[in-house]
Amino acid sequence: MLKIHRFATSMLFVLVTGVANLSAAERPNVVVILADDQGFGDLSWTGNPNFQTPNIDSLARDGARLQHFYVCAVCSPTRAEFLTGRYHTRMGVTSTSSGGERMNTDEVTVADLFRDAGYRTAAYGKWHNGMQAPYHPNSRGFDDFYGFCSGHWGNYHSPMLEHNGRLIDGHGFIVDDLTNHAIDFIRQSGDQPFFVYLPYNTPHSPMQAPDEYWQQYRNRDITSDPDPNNAKQENKDFTRAALAMVANIDDNVGRVLKCLDEQGVADDTIVIYFSDNGPNKARWNVGLRGRKGSVNEGGLRSPCTIRYPAKINAGTEVTQVTGAIDLMPTLMQMAGISEQDRQRFAAKHDGMNAHKIDGVSQVAVLTGDSPQSSDDRLLFSWWKNKASVRSNQYRYHSTGQLFDIQSDPVEDVDLAQQLPQVASELSDALRRATESTVASNTIDPESRPFIIGHPDMALTQLPARDATSTGDIQRSNRFPNCTFFGNWTSTDETIDWDVHVADAGRYRVMIKYACPASSVGTRLKLTAREASVSAVVQKPNDAPLIGADEDLFPRQEGYVKRWADLPVGEIDLQAGPQKLSLHATEIPGDEAIEFRLMMLERVSP
Repeated sequence: MLKIHRFATSMLFVLVTGVANLSAAERPNVVVILADDQGFGDLSWTGNPNFQTPNIDSLARDGARLQHFYVCAVCSPTRAEFLTGRYHTRMGVTSTSSGGERMNTDEVTVADLFRDAGYRTAAYGKWHNGMQAPYHPNSRGFDDFYGFCSGHWGNYHSPMLEHNGRLIDGHGFIVDDLTNHAIDFIRQSGDQPFFVYLPYNTPHSPMQAPDEYWQQYRNRDITSDPDPNNAKQENKDFTRAALAMVANIDDNVGRVLKCLDEQGVADDTIVIYFSDNGPNKARWNVGLRGRKGSVNEGGLRSPCTIRYPAKINAGTEVTQVTGAIDLMPTLMQMAGISEQDRQRFAAKHDGMNAHKIDGVSQVAVLTGDSPQSSDDRLLFSWWKNKASVRSNQYRYHSTGQLFDIQSDPVEDVDLAQQLPQVASELSDALRRATESTVASNTIDPESRPFIIGHPDMALTQLPARDATSTGDIQRSNRFPNCTFFGNWTSTDETIDWDVHVADAGRYRVMIKYACPASSVGTRLKLTAREASVSAVVQKPNDAPLIGADEDLFPRQEGYVKRWADLPVGEIDLQAGPQKLSLHATEIPGDEAIEFRLMMLERVSP
């Protein structure tokens, strides 16, 4: 039986038990800033010769630098690992779109625990771990959410966003806008501790930035990466765009730090900065092999700084291997949230499971209470058909290659033949880890349909991203995240969603659409089992594609439009699994509409 509610073989490393519970006044605030597609080398504190990032550098100067910190090869797995302290392969995160980016609903998140401990919690930015409840951020422990839930967004200048499930228009450049919300949240927190997750969506493509940043970099001389392959593949115009975007991030980080100073809470606030994977194109990356999508050092090594003046000395350098899975247990211990608290939280919420955490608290090392480990801790990485394992000294790949990262960080000399015992031991460890995570976590898509009417939220968004189509209806781009459907020319064609209605009742239906004047009069019909509702398109919305004029470099992703609202009416939905189908029963012109998304709002039980 499908469980749609959230509340209603072990690895080598587990969570360090938390310290005794702290009072609310003693608990630190938390701000976690996550960049998107920013490589290890995309900052001046990591040595980039092409620009300066003084605000992010200040975190490294005034706090701790985690020199060998690892994330996943792509976006949504890293986010899932940060939020849970567990490998993404354990919890059903199998892709970056179309439902595969979602964490299983029985996972306990760091936001769940901090909210349970009395924190105000908020997330502002790119979520990328599920759009509909119970996968939506408001269902995963965040009181307030502003941003978007897909993997990438097609326009960064006053785009369509959402606030706690309700669609709205953003204000100005998206990273500035997200930062404004974070600052407002911090200012409004008063004496209550806050947990702010600020996952920016840049420098992920499309490459857009405010013009004042682009003007600083559009003609800048670029020093290429010391690795000749990276240098050969680099497009310097793309690099200039990425630098402009990171410079904008740096200024926004500075705004957050200034706010903490003004509120008088800087010393008692943990600020973490890291990225979700390697760089999205070849550019300066300290010579590391690989980039986004790779399980080499260049695809996995991320800059990471942790500033907490009350507990972490300025200039602390952590040289042992650490990872995104370590952040949750580290934050828990710093906030006095114990493993027993986590177990109790799961026990009192039906459907939750306090699965064993893969990460390790780094508090003792960060505070100087413990020397750095020389033990061969292992961090595992998987993406598609690639896998690798990192110890403090080596990285071993499932291809059989072995590299000594301490002496050969660019993975140039394969030592598998020279060190067969090391290669064999790491191969066995990678095989065992794969068997206990990847191989054992087979997800049946039918067990995780898109949910309508979950009790957490009155609104359910069903975008084109999560739909299938029949006939000649075409998706606007091969990357589905913010795509729309067009070329809808026949009344025999449909747009369909496989859903599970959690709560039977009446739902109000609204569609975001575009069409020329010749398509006015198109009649649309939504069906679900025996129920249906129809509407006629009465107003044209001949909206042009937007994005090209703002792009600093040609994009691969699709362009977007300014969509109009079409109220469809109300439909009675029965509970349980079913297919929703959208038909065009009359098409007076050459085409019906271009379809972006459908919103369903529960109006009665």
